[in-house]
Amino acid sequence: MKPALPDGLIVVAKADCPTCRLVEPLLAEIAQAGPLTVYAQDSAEYAADLPSSRYDKTLEHSFHLGIEFVPTLIRVENGVEVERTYGWHKEDWRQLTGLPELGEALPVMRPGCGSKTLEPGISEELELAFGDIRLQSREIDMGSAEDPMEACFERGWSDGLPVVPPTPVRVLRMLKGTSRQPDEVVGLMPPDLVPVTVEKVAINAVLAGCKPEYMPVLLAALEAALTDEFGLHGLICTTMFGSPMIVVNGPAARAIGMNSGVNALGQGNRANATIGRALQLLIRNVGGGRPGEIDRATLGNPGKYSFCFAEAEDADWLPLAQERGIEAGRSAVTLFPGEGVQGIVDQKSRDPESLARSFALSLRTVDHAKLAMAGDAVLVVSPEHARVFIEAGWSKQRLREELEKLLLAPGAELVAGAGGIAEGIPERFKDQQVPKFRPGGLLIVRAGGTAGLFSAIIAGWAASGPVGSSPVTREVTS
Repeated sequence: MKPALPDGLIVVAKADCPTCRLVEPLLAEIAQAGPLTVYAQDSAEYAADLPSSRYDKTLEHSFHLGIEFVPTLIRVENGVEVERTYGWHKEDWRQLTGLPELGEALPVMRPGCGSKTLEPGISEELELAFGDIRLQSREIDMGSAEDPMEACFERGWSDGLPVVPPTPVRVLRMLKGTSRQPDEVVGLMPPDLVPVTVEKVAINAVLAGCKPEYMPVLLAALEAALTDEFGLHGLICTTMFGSPMIVVNGPAARAIGMNSGVNALGQGNRANATIGRALQLLIRNVGGGRPGEIDRATLGNPGKYSFCFAEAEDADWLPLAQERGIEAGRSAVTLFPGEGVQGIVDQKSRDPESLARSFALSLRTVDHAKLAMAGDAVLVVSPEHARVFIEAGWSKQRLREELEKLLLAPGAELVAGAGGIAEGIPERFKDQQVPKFRPGGLLIVRAGGTAGLFSAIIAGWAASGPVGSSPVTREVTS
């Protein structure tokens, strides 16, 4: 509970501040003129001759007074602060104290020092001790000889790589990245359907190595993951390869320094790596989706560590988020049930028709060349390949329409048994022209370095669609 303010004057000071030492001899004169309370942040000896001097050892009073500089002089009337001044300003001190000749021998002005409450790590400790935020998660006591990083491994909180121990101070610092309350329940986390709070998100963001400013993007990705449309429970439990892949659009991606260029699908960028990792750790640590238990993937894929990147937005091609209904200039994440990365190498096509045929031929192999309307896919077009289409006046939509035509195939070639291959689609499709993907099942994004005629396919989970998992887009908010 915030302590009541004593009426009169309050001085907050530090013994090791030269300006505080400068004004120390004046405090007795001020105390004779009316009520005065002195809070010394670093020493019981400062103004020790004054009965009203207090050693603010815990800094509780300084915290509640919101002290940023010392000395600070405050006037309180009827328990309410009415005025304050910082440092030593002769006229300000004379006005607040009502003593017109105070400090006559002192210089007109001297700057003060930073408050002890603002020292690194101190402000979070004080907020945890005396502030309004109360973390609800259970704290784990560790022995003095216990290595915190090894303890995280031993308790099963890691994905196999080292994690950052989520101390209360680190968690509080992470919570500063969002305006949402720590106890807000974002939803029920599959597969165990455990309530996941903003605080739990912050804990796993710390474990993953996120910065606080990543929290809005991570929360948007989590909200997308928790929708029925995305079907996270099934994606976790499947024996197939898939896991959540995050594509980020808009100003938020640029503000936090996400990579959409060279090696965008690879390592080396903190935001890309840790946002995707934090979502995976939430699945593991909150939802219970651990490999060998609920997670039954036969092979898995490296994206189960982290799979997150930003789209390289271009004025000539509509960004993915806008294609999916997000207003221009807004930030959004699109969550996709992705597998591994399949490269497309075409260094010779210089016209859009040829390159589209290359893409279509490669896209036929998603899941299996004889399977259709099973899994979705993301086509990641590199800038050099995108330029072939853009210079010919092809929009993303034009490319998609062309691919849909090229990906129609005679059902007789795809049915089970055709070509001597038992795998295939049901016999009832043998007399039809069959599309490779369901309507809306092929997403196109632009990403990668500006050198290299290479694009990529990220196959979706074979249970994509209304009965399985569909891409979900959510706007990034605070």
